[in-house]
Amino acid sequence: MSGPAAAGGGQRRAPAGLLEKLMAAVRPEFRAGVLVFDHADPVFGGGACRVPGCARTARQVGMCDGHRARWVQAGRPDPGAFAASDEAASPWFGHAPLTGCAVPGCGFGAHRSRLCRRHVENWLRAGKPDAGDWAAGRPAVIPRPGQEACTVSYCQLWAEPGAVLCFSHRRRWQRAGRPDLAGFAAACEEPADGRERADLTALPDRLRLEVQYALQCRHDDNTVTTRPSTVRTMVGWLAASGAASLLDRGEADWRAACPPRSARGGQAVALLAYAHRTVSDLAEGAGWDNEYPRDTWHMRRLGVSSRCPALHFAGITQPWLKDLAKRWTRWRLSTGLEALSCYRGVRALTRLSGFLAAAGIADAEGLSRDVLERYLADLAAAMAGRKEQRTQIGQLSTFLRDVRRHQWDTSLPASAAVFPEDFPRPRRPLPRALAGHVMAQVEDPGNLERQDNPAYRLITLILVRCGLRITDATAIPADCVVRDADGAPYLRYWNRKMKREALVPIDEELEELITRQRERNRERWPGGTPVLFPRPCANIDGTRPIGSSTYRNGLYRWLERCDVRDEHGEAAHLTPHQWRHTLGTLLINRDVPQHVVQKILDHETPEMTAHYARLSDKTVRDHWERARKVDAAGRPVQVRADGPLGEAAWAKQRLSRATQALPNGYCELPMVRTCPHANSCLTCPMFVTTAEFLPQHHAQRQQTLQIITAAEASGQARVAEMNRQVAGNLDKIIASLEDSGEEQETAAGAS
Repeated sequence: MSGPAAAGGGQRRAPAGLLEKLMAAVRPEFRAGVLVFDHADPVFGGGACRVPGCARTARQVGMCDGHRARWVQAGRPDPGAFAASDEAASPWFGHAPLTGCAVPGCGFGAHRSRLCRRHVENWLRAGKPDAGDWAAGRPAVIPRPGQEACTVSYCQLWAEPGAVLCFSHRRRWQRAGRPDLAGFAAACEEPADGRERADLTALPDRLRLEVQYALQCRHDDNTVTTRPSTVRTMVGWLAASGAASLLDRGEADWRAACPPRSARGGQAVALLAYAHRTVSDLAEGAGWDNEYPRDTWHMRRLGVSSRCPALHFAGITQPWLKDLAKRWTRWRLSTGLEALSCYRGVRALTRLSGFLAAAGIADAEGLSRDVLERYLADLAAAMAGRKEQRTQIGQLSTFLRDVRRHQWDTSLPASAAVFPEDFPRPRRPLPRALAGHVMAQVEDPGNLERQDNPAYRLITLILVRCGLRITDATAIPADCVVRDADGAPYLRYWNRKMKREALVPIDEELEELITRQRERNRERWPGGTPVLFPRPCANIDGTRPIGSSTYRNGLYRWLERCDVRDEHGEAAHLTPHQWRHTLGTLLINRDVPQHVVQKILDHETPEMTAHYARLSDKTVRDHWERARKVDAAGRPVQVRADGPLGEAAWAKQRLSRATQALPNGYCELPMVRTCPHANSCLTCPMFVTTAEFLPQHHAQRQQTLQIITAAEASGQARVAEMNRQVAGNLDKIIASLEDSGEEQETAAGAS
């Protein structure tokens, strides 16, 4: 990050009073010019290396970077066995005692064939005999008076004549550019405690204090691990930028000035952006008093946790409309509305502002019904009935209603209102339930085992069997299983859309899998975690749940591995929400009452569940249309599925099923006519039955009694009367068959 490149960003001035705030905020342990990080630090550390005697910080496989490199070079053996081996315990390259001359008594460093330079010359003149035998036969060397040892403390060799370093260290010093000897000797020595460091002394005083404050905030957050090497990289960029403060530029300018390869999302870039945000928050303050006057509201400064990080009002050019938009948004946030919903409202008002500016409307009095109709026409032309058009109109309607209700601006005309007829007719959504053969592939035990992450596998089963939304499933609390008075287990979760707790019944298998997930969490976070699915990284204290996008990415990789195919043989593309639709449709098709399905899916209104009932009705009707229908004489009955006659025939068929219990068909007689036989079989003189049909008779009798009870409660006297005769005949048939034995045939008409 060079000075000219950084200077290309917009220069800014740090707010007054920031220095005093920094001086008061930064604690003494972070005020040092060289920060030392202990390996036990939860944020900047990583635990001690597993190699005995190594005080360095562990990173991967429980080893420091140096020992891990040796472990990789050794072929990645068992980490525990490698840590106890001699190879792991050997000194570091450049820090081990150097090899001396093989001639007895000689303390100079070896140059060639384990001989120092002076003895190498003698060995060459002797014709290069065996070096070991030649050195052993030489007389012992007596050191000269005042012979000094090498300046490097761990080196036991003699210093070269006229120097203070041995041969090897002197050659290394020359290759390094002949730096200061004291500094070179200190650099050759590893710190005694092995702790990592970050030197901030190259930064200007104010910038150094800002970086210290940012690192202190990162430590206090106790969420994301940060390597000291990442801190050193960021400090190097800042030192090269020539900036005196982080607030000299905006966050986007700092990102743009980073090296190209790092600007794509490296850890140092993320740390720099974090430092800029923390210092900005300290300088500008938090809370409504500081944030409300600004055109950009940062949700973190308002204490709002949301996927929407900020709300921007700069696009609303009219002061009166911007003031109303801010007041409306503040009130909505105070009621607990999601920031993302408030974002949609601000976006709708921003578009309205552009239209009013083009139309020359300068105040609230000009926002008449005529202007609104022109704006609605402009929306229709631009969005052509898309879902966004209804969203824009809905947000505008709510805004106008709230302004008038709270009397925020009494100059707003009474005619400035949006009516239900102004909304475009919603498109009927297509069925989103997955086909049966797709679900069979998803629920196949072999395919489920291919999901290598047990947490993702459990989330999938919860989505399939419980019908939760993905944002609710990933945020399930750790203590999510509750039991009723009978001991049946239920899954407790927070319905974010409805803003309430909900319960859904689960089976014993799912309860067992949840228990195993909690055990895995305790192994990783012995102190406990409040969520059932904590994210595996950037989550030191285990309080952050897995993101829905993270699970989706894992889901798509799993589907690709399992090669799940649709009905056309193509790779299946599904979303987690489709499992919710599939469960609702499955329950409806199994004749589960709609109000029960509404409770299981925790819908707010029956209309939300009615979509699944419509799917079920369509499924049954498709079978009815394809079925071969014959009358009592066996002649085919042709009814067209389309048109009014088909609709009427379908309605009559459903009505007959609901008002008369027949085990072998249904009645085609219109309900406005009186039937001479309340049941086409049980009142027919030609009907014959035997004792083998007793179970069907008992079941039909129970259904008939239920129809009579329902008809009497609804005041349908004719329906009740018709079925009383059927019930009476059934009583006589059952009594006769039970008295006369299995082989006796009983005629219904004889009763």
